[in-house]
Amino acid sequence: MSLRIVNRPLPGWGMTYGPPGDGPFPTVMVLHGSEGAWSGYSYLTAAILAAHGFLAFPLGYSRGGNLWNAGAIVEVPLDRTVEALGVLRALPIAGQVGLYGVSRGAEHALLVTSLMARDDMSGLPDAVAVHAAPDVICGAFVGAEWRDAGDPGWQAWDPARRAWTWRGTSVGLLPTTPIEIERYRGPLYLSHGLRDEIWSAAMTMRLRDRLHRHGLDPEVHLLADQGHMPEGEDENAHYRRLIAFLHRALVV
Repeated sequence: MSLRIVNRPLPGWGMTYGPPGDGPFPTVMVLHGSEGAWSGYSYLTAAILAAHGFLAFPLGYSRGGNLWNAGAIVEVPLDRTVEALGVLRALPIAGQVGLYGVSRGAEHALLVTSLMARDDMSGLPDAVAVHAAPDVICGAFVGAEWRDAGDPGWQAWDPARRAWTWRGTSVGLLPTTPIEIERYRGPLYLSHGLRDEIWSAAMTMRLRDRLHRHGLDPEVHLLADQGHMPEGEDENAHYRRLIAFLHRALVV
């Protein structure tokens, strides 16, 4: 029996997942959230995309972590994400390359794209899709220190700790700094659950409104009765919309 999804090593980076054959395939880098790469969620997303004809690459970017600990999003070098985009583009089986991120991965996708656009860099993503994105840069996250609200060990985020670096510094990437995704002129997809109690859907609404003020028209989906991540049939509907967008944006 032949496999419908095969993994292909990306030396020094991890694995890609996609259909068998020589391609080229529309390609998507998947960026995990604060759950970290070890949780497997980004790999599940990669498998779903691969089953629909995409070459998918889940980039593990959090620092450290293991099966019991999500790792840390502390001074993560966004330049490495740019490098990974270049590595994907150079693959003979890769076609157009897009980004998809959820939660902190959505922040990651929007921020690296906006910085590349600001600095007039080549190799911008050909499309960007995000779910449950913030409209501003957020503070660092350390999985080993995370506690639920009400837990005696709970503590507020320290605004002095930075999540990201760009060109070797976190200067200019302070928490609450707006993410200037309006600098990007490619296809953009935003979705958010209206009952999200982790990242308020108001952030995606502000992104939408800011993009409209700049004459841009992103595809936006606000999911009624859904929290941080869609569940049940709403999850299926979410993936149908996401895959349709990526197919339109990346298939030449």
